[in-house]
Amino acid sequence: MAFRFIHTADLHLDAPLKAIALRDPDLAQQVGVASRLALSRIIDLCLEERVAFLLIAGDLWDGTYSSTRTPRFLKQELMRLNEAGIGCYIIRGNHDALARQTGELDLPARTHLFGARATTAEFDCGGQQVAIHGLSFREAHAPESLLPRYPAPKPGAFNIGLMHTSLNGSPGHDNYAPCSLADLDGHGFDYWALGHIHRRSEHRGRATIVMPGIPQGRDIGEAGAASVTLVHVADDLSVTLEERSVACLRFDRVEVDCSGLEDWSALLSALETAIRSAADRSREEDHLVIRPVLRGATPLAWRISRDLDRLSEEARAMAAVAGIWIDRLELRTADPQAAPEAAGSHLPAELVQTVLTELPRDAALLAALSSAAQDLLKDLPSDLRDIFGGDEADFARRCQEMLAEGAPLVLAGLSMDEAT
Repeated sequence: MAFRFIHTADLHLDAPLKAIALRDPDLAQQVGVASRLALSRIIDLCLEERVAFLLIAGDLWDGTYSSTRTPRFLKQELMRLNEAGIGCYIIRGNHDALARQTGELDLPARTHLFGARATTAEFDCGGQQVAIHGLSFREAHAPESLLPRYPAPKPGAFNIGLMHTSLNGSPGHDNYAPCSLADLDGHGFDYWALGHIHRRSEHRGRATIVMPGIPQGRDIGEAGAASVTLVHVADDLSVTLEERSVACLRFDRVEVDCSGLEDWSALLSALETAIRSAADRSREEDHLVIRPVLRGATPLAWRISRDLDRLSEEARAMAAVAGIWIDRLELRTADPQAAPEAAGSHLPAELVQTVLTELPRDAALLAALSSAAQDLLKDLPSDLRDIFGGDEADFARRCQEMLAEGAPLVLAGLSMDEAT
């Protein structure tokens, strides 16, 4: 009666990677095929583990964009499962609702694509009845909970719910088919196979609720390990979970402590040490892309900013020797002479505190800055528009950071006025 299955979501096949392509075409080529390679490795894992079925909880595609070869590639991968007697159960997510590709496919016999009305696929799995309940997005937006549209659990079966949902919300993800863990837990299913949020999470209650995360990160915003979930269902219907990596490429941020560094050679040494350390750390992926984050108070801060192009080339040369890639350098350094406490040393403490803590939280000021940034972006060439990040969440975060970074400059200006 025991059986196993694999749960994944958010493959985003052929997602465009314009920002990476502009910075490094060779890296873009590696990343561009990574999502397809991840799918192939998921199928390999299904075959190696001899699972009963594969679940894909939405966003198999990435909207309207894809290579003309990818639908044929997908069909070939699904045929590998079909020939091994392994079922595949798929729902459409918000990105799939925009995609024409899945609807054009003549799916293999053992692949089941759920429609926009909740239905149930029932079958026997080694003597245990299994009921998979699924519902696809009809439109790209689903502002209301989909849970009321799911049927009640089938008595005597191991009940699985396939759902694409933002749950109660997650930073960087729009609100789609919102619902709470408590509501899912109380519906009566044994396992909820979720998708949409690109970070892995697990909840154990009456039901096992899993958001597997994206199986292959696409940029530095999806840094860290990526995985799919191998689910073991025992004879007593207890559930055991295993994370399995299928990614060929990993993104990571790497901290470089620049505090107190006073000469350029020391900076290069610190950068090289951080890059080599990142390359030496054991990992399961074939390739590593890092973004060194230079942080700390150093007299070199101004020069680092001025010569960022030169420093970036040095970093890329170091990374090439170590066998890894550099996304770009991120600067979080500051001149100790321009530190907030130094800039406001001659000002009333209450004024300094107000500028440093209240100014960055001023909603009207943030709105004005965001509006000005939006106007600036419209005037920039298309190849420079990623300076505020790749999506709405990155844009909002960067505006907030700029506001915080500007507060010490306000103090510096007030100090200069006081001195004159």
